[in-house]
Amino acid sequence: MADAQEFHDRMLSLGLARVSEAAALASARLVGRGDEKAADQAAVNAMREQLNLLDIAGVVVIGEGERDEAPMLFIGEEVGTGNGPAVDIALDPLEGTTLTAKDMPNALTVIAMAPRGSLLHAPDVYMEKLAIGPGYAVDTVTLSMSPAERVHALAKAKGGEAADITVCILERPRHEALIEEVRSTGAAIRLITDGDVAGVIHCAEAHLTGIDMYMGSGGAPEGVLAAAALKCMGGQMYGQLLFRNDDERMRAKRAGITDLDRIYTRDELVTADVIFAATGVTSGSILAGIQREPGWVTTETILMRSKTGSVRRMSYRSPVK
Repeated sequence: MADAQEFHDRMLSLGLARVSEAAALASARLVGRGDEKAADQAAVNAMREQLNLLDIAGVVVIGEGERDEAPMLFIGEEVGTGNGPAVDIALDPLEGTTLTAKDMPNALTVIAMAPRGSLLHAPDVYMEKLAIGPGYAVDTVTLSMSPAERVHALAKAKGGEAADITVCILERPRHEALIEEVRSTGAAIRLITDGDVAGVIHCAEAHLTGIDMYMGSGGAPEGVLAAAALKCMGGQMYGQLLFRNDDERMRAKRAGITDLDRIYTRDELVTADVIFAATGVTSGSILAGIQREPGWVTTETILMRSKTGSVRRMSYRSPVK
């Protein structure tokens, strides 16, 4: 039986990197072309094709949407050869379709894999998110704190002042009050236009990115992907589902969510060992984007395993076909 086979994360990790690389390469020709849908579809097709080559019995739990909304890589779709361990797949074939279409920084292809039943089946609703990097005591910051309290608490834990803290926030009208409150503390804000998986990952590499904390609301599925990355890199994350109407509440119940008010920790969003891969499409603060030269194309991928805490960066140069 496939589900009796062990999840060998070390053996599967390079295959996962190939999946994210293939999606990035497929969307490369659409960078800056202004067509978000075409770029996303190219990434979806390539990711699906590569996933189906892996010896796994995979189920997409975080995907492009529900079956009637997404022709491929929909939630519940089975991927892989079926000859291997039963695994959950969370993916965003192109995180930052707008960034890709406009040739703006930080577009990525993202995928995570974990044993079956270990990734939260997050419905396609908003999630309030809060994340910091490694090295701090548990609950240094919490969702029950006000934004200003979080800034001061993190500054104290860091041994500095609020002015030493930089917070990453998605630039949206719904965040105007949040931005104003954070700025009132003296903290700096790095506003991003899209791509909050990358935004959360920034916290885990504060020494490189200069970002200490992520806060604000964004897609719940992306929250699970971000938690997978932080589980590998270290750091804390909290998420709480947000509902705008009864339809969204029903969507959560269909996904198996029983406590609609629950605040999830990182290890409740991702309950077992996970592997995570992301490949740069456009250059950003985490990864270099796709580089072209006559006859060749080069990608940069970050590949991580929570079991070992290993973070591997790989450059893949391949001939243009």
